Amino acid sequence: MNSINKEIFKKHEVRKTKKQKYAFRRFLSDRLETLGYKARVEKGAFGSKNLIVGDPEGAQVIFTAHYDTCPVLPFPNFITPKSIPIYILYQLILTALILIPTILLGILMIFIGAIATLSAPDSAVPEIVSRLVPIVINLGFIGTLVLMMFGPANKHTANDNTSGVTTLVDIMENMPTEYRDKVAFIFFDNEELGLIGSSSYAKAHPSVMREKLLINFDCVSDGDNMLFALRPGAREYSELLKSAYPSTDTICADVCKEGVFYPSDQHAFKRGVGVAALNRSSFLNVLYLSRIHTRRDTVYKEENISYLTAGSLRLVAKLCAKGTDEVSS
Repeated sequence: MNSINKEIFKKHEVRKTKKQKYAFRRFLSDRLETLGYKARVEKGAFGSKNLIVGDPEGAQVIFTAHYDTCPVLPFPNFITPKSIPIYILYQLILTALILIPTILLGILMIFIGAIATLSAPDSAVPEIVSRLVPIVINLGFIGTLVLMMFGPANKHTANDNTSGVTTLVDIMENMPTEYRDKVAFIFFDNEELGLIGSSSYAKAHPSVMREKLLINFDCVSDGDNMLFALRPGAREYSELLKSAYPSTDTICADVCKEGVFYPSDQHAFKRGVGVAALNRSSFLNVLYLSRIHTRRDTVYKEENISYLTAGSLRLVAKLCAKGTDEVSS
């Protein structure tokens, strides 16, 4: 692990508050300057601040990752990108579990109202309780959503998404000088609040949204199966991606053009590619991502970062060679 990434883990693993985000952006901008890069901040919707390195409008490929930190939750965000029905089922079960306390409170209030009605039919208590029940349930539901989005920060973010951030840094450190004006990097803000940073950037830069190949690294350090989920516009790059990111003895690369859903920042871009490391379950042979959004998000396989860095350097070289061939022809 390079010195910048070591310091990110040591001092900037949590990036949730405005102060923490500012400190991270300032630190990273200063350190990238020593590598010969210049970073700038671009404001987006709802206070988002994306950190831009290079010229996305003129780049042949854009590498991205989100740098914000999610709240810590009692249940992991369990994602099965190639088994969408299982993913939907888990989300429904998770929602039910989260709402159980609110539902139980509502049932308790209804029970209290029923007891009050039987014991004192002429009392105002039953009417008051009947009016309070929907209010309490709605407040409980809203409070739960607020806690899920704005609750205390998860202090363990090795995979989500310090792994994506450190991948970008590693690529930048190893990028040959002759290719640096052909690539750009974006650290998106507020992905955890609903892809806000990437969506606002795409809206502000429609040519980038439509035309640029964008590789988004999100949760890439916990798993031996490296998924590349291609948006429709990126399907023409499938063979190029397979040659740039081949399978190895320890990492299985899976470039998927359809039948896959991975919720991350690439969805704001027509030619977006979402990259994630997955584990394979012995039960039903399902590829899955887990542990994120919890205190168990501590797995960081440096081998994965090195693999993605090497593949990204090959991709840039192949894109530049392809561009040269097209010009000469």
